Amino acid sequence: MNTATKLSGFALGLVAVFGAAYGIGHVAGPDAPAADTRHDDTDAGHGDQGHAGEAAARLPGGLLVSERGYTFQPTAAPEGQFAFRITGPDGRPVTRYDVAHDKRMHLIVARRDLSGFRHVHPELADDGTWRVASPLAGPGVWRAFADFTPTGGEPLTLGVDVTVPGTLAARPLPPPATSTTVDGYTVTLTGAPEPGRTSRLTLSVSRDGRPVTDLQPYLGAYGHLVALRQGDLAYLHVHPEGTPGDGRTPAGPAITFAAEVPSVGAYRLYLDFRHGDAVHTAEFTVVAGDQAPPAPTGPATTTAPTPDAGHGTPGHGHS
Repeated sequence: MNTATKLSGFALGLVAVFGAAYGIGHVAGPDAPAADTRHDDTDAGHGDQGHAGEAAARLPGGLLVSERGYTFQPTAAPEGQFAFRITGPDGRPVTRYDVAHDKRMHLIVARRDLSGFRHVHPELADDGTWRVASPLAGPGVWRAFADFTPTGGEPLTLGVDVTVPGTLAARPLPPPATSTTVDGYTVTLTGAPEPGRTSRLTLSVSRDGRPVTDLQPYLGAYGHLVALRQGDLAYLHVHPEGTPGDGRTPAGPAITFAAEVPSVGAYRLYLDFRHGDAVHTAEFTVVAGDQAPPAPTGPATTTAPTPDAGHGTPGHGHS
């Protein structure tokens, strides 16, 4: 997780802070990528290094393509693959990473209209290139987030835009909901983010009307929550309270997170959980603060899973 996002551990879990900032990088396409590393004054590579570092530290994760000397650079890849490098302060590809939540790299992608989502784990080659089967499921402008910790450095989340050619009509954000279904599971959300306050978000999993009490560990936890803010796609990756096998954390049905969200806005939440030897993703729209919710596009109690997310089942994308 990016230390640019204000996180603090306590008994309830992790606290995540979103700021009100916007930034994007852009590449021409997955087969001919060229990262646009131009930023405003928050780019640590320009101007006063001290002021730039302080400004970047106040930003949420994923808004910058370069931070603290590290840059997210998509590279050319064969059809059906996605490849990239992280270059370090010396300009060379980084080849050493710490393991965080069982992986050295978490790659998350989402369409800019939030109608698609994938969370995958690339493989690292000796030359510092990360490769994975392309998670970009269909045309549109996608935001790719590289969530990693370089050995000897601090956790970072860098973001870049990737355009997949083709025609795609923008889809409105689904309305806020407190329940959604995915793969026969029903996931219910209790709690809502409040700007400037720590809020408990509890997601409870059931199947066929019965609580699921035997969730399986996935990446060292019973659940992973990614939140993306509508508009700038500010990124937050939060893990729940407790650890599987610690003797006090139940394996469901409830997974509880704590988040402090200072900015008003609409957010899309993506909960990854594992059960039946498969990973499932439940999605919700939530509104923090006094903002009019997105225009309804269907029943207010249920949101549809991500279309075209891959692996043959809508709403999933994991490896």
